[in-house]
Amino acid sequence: MSTRYKMTLAYDGHLFHGFQVQPHQRTVQGCIEQALFKMTKGKRVIVHGSGRTDAGVHALNQVIHFDYPGKPLQPRQMLLALNSMMPRDIIFKHSEIVDQNFHVQYDIQGKWYRYVVSLDHFVNPFKRFYTGHYPYPVDVAKMQAAAPDLLGKHDFTSFAASGGQIVNKVRTMYYVKITPKPAENELVFDFIATGFLYNMVRILVGTLLEIGSGKRPVHDLPRVIAAKDRQEVRSTAPASGLYLYQVFYDEVPDKYRLDLKKD
Repeated sequence: MSTRYKMTLAYDGHLFHGFQVQPHQRTVQGCIEQALFKMTKGKRVIVHGSGRTDAGVHALNQVIHFDYPGKPLQPRQMLLALNSMMPRDIIFKHSEIVDQNFHVQYDIQGKWYRYVVSLDHFVNPFKRFYTGHYPYPVDVAKMQAAAPDLLGKHDFTSFAASGGQIVNKVRTMYYVKITPKPAENELVFDFIATGFLYNMVRILVGTLLEIGSGKRPVHDLPRVIAAKDRQEVRSTAPASGLYLYQVFYDEVPDKYRLDLKKD
């Protein structure tokens, strides 16, 4: 008999080769499974994640589940036990026991990714692992005018990197917001959708920055979406600025459903 735990964690992705276990590589999943292996005195416990963040990508609220064999621990005990065994770049924030039918990936109703871009002329050594970098002048108003063109249900093939294994590339984009942070000389991009394709957020950011810098017309996105062709958008923002911000297991709240306001 096993007990299923749902846990929320944050991690600094800089020194990880992504979330998913890979041979001879340091990964988030690998660190957690090693800790559970010790806690269960040699039993393999498979960790399932809400998504597979790439190398260098960060998470503020990644969600996992696993089936813990033997005598169950109280959720807080599990939280404390795992945190005591984690490296400094992972921390567990929440723990709960859930029904055996819960699945951290299949039960998702929406995901929120955030991307942070530094507009500094030179790469800031203290930001280089935690922001993207775009040293060219941008018109934020142009990007904000373009953003609503992404809302609603679309085939996002044009924004999926090669190498992705998902055949169905239709997703519903609920929310897109671009926020300037003048004090930090940064731009923050927020995207909430039913799901995201491989490198989709990074490609969207790269394309919006091209609109902001005048390399594309403001309302070029509908044409690019309709083309269903990755060759239409070649720019991909670096992994360092990307954060898995939140995973929704209930319906995405209406306040984040800007798609409802789109004709």
